[in-house]
Amino acid sequence: MAIAATISLPFSSPSRRSLASIFSLRSSVSSTLQLDSFSKYSARRRSPRLSVSASSASSASSAGLEVTEKALSSSFLDRRESGLLHFVKYHGLGNDFILVDNRDSSEPRITPEQAAKLCDRNFGIGADGVIFALPGVNGTDYTMRIFNSDGSEPEMCGNGVRCFARFIAELENLQGRHSFTIHTGAGLIVPQLQDNGLVKVDMGEPILKASDVPTRLTPNTDQSVVKADIEVDGVAWSVTCVSMGNPHCVTFGNKIEQNLQVDDINLAAIGPKFEHHEMFPARTNTEFVQVFSNSHLKMRVWERGAGATLACGTGACAVVVAAVLEGRAGRNCTVDLPGGPLQIEWSEQDNHVYMTGPAEVVFYGSVPLQ
Repeated sequence: MAIAATISLPFSSPSRRSLASIFSLRSSVSSTLQLDSFSKYSARRRSPRLSVSASSASSASSAGLEVTEKALSSSFLDRRESGLLHFVKYHGLGNDFILVDNRDSSEPRITPEQAAKLCDRNFGIGADGVIFALPGVNGTDYTMRIFNSDGSEPEMCGNGVRCFARFIAELENLQGRHSFTIHTGAGLIVPQLQDNGLVKVDMGEPILKASDVPTRLTPNTDQSVVKADIEVDGVAWSVTCVSMGNPHCVTFGNKIEQNLQVDDINLAAIGPKFEHHEMFPARTNTEFVQVFSNSHLKMRVWERGAGATLACGTGACAVVVAAVLEGRAGRNCTVDLPGGPLQIEWSEQDNHVYMTGPAEVVFYGSVPLQ
């Protein structure tokens, strides 16, 4: 059985647009994905067929297609047809997510296995993860849960939480500067919507105690692992271990190449060997870092459960913490990721890490759950 996905694509950034305005978009894409609905993939499946059409609630004029006020007043995600999953796809510097309004239930609407199939870039929607906006607990405004593209559930995701914040702003029709509290597996996270469209997130305090990261590497600085050697694929790498609620292994070089040129790294080859190394009992995210100056870093990331991604917010935070601990950079840095830059500050005043960056709508869509 095929999944029929209706997708609407914005022509420009809808950062301050209500979700109702999806129906004012002048183009829609209706696609039928040749995908067995949440069952085993077929190795001989035909390629997806895509048909593009433009439609309107009223006749087209010479200036373009018009839409009715009734259509404009409808809210895409307020529709609750049985068996349909409505979603909005967002990205934070290319790290992309399927966002689901799950505020009416404390349990995600789909299973990890279903999420993994939706994330498939050939036979599904395509994403690095599925994020659910659930009711808040313990006095928080909302709860955020995420399933990775492999179906695993991480504690938190930095780029994902910025997308989550923008999603809530759309759902609640919030304008201007707002902040709210989010319960995550990594604890309390507080994002703030900025007037310039960016999202600043208080990521909390970094966790440096080796057993809490967690890592089996022997602590060498108080109870932390800083510039410690680890052998990966026959090469001794120098690493610093940081948790931002999820584990990170940060490296600036190895015995062969002490100052990395990160664009030269074969991430697909080396990344999984770090992720599944015996020194990381919960697996790990791995950041490979190049230093340009005291306030300018560049990183590539292999994410636990998602592989090579264009950006990792918690990873960028961990990189700045590691750079400070190793004496390579200051506490306020621009971190270049393949998808674009993030501004990261590790505050001396409160020991919290603050991340500022964008989150953008990609498209709105629906898929039947069968």
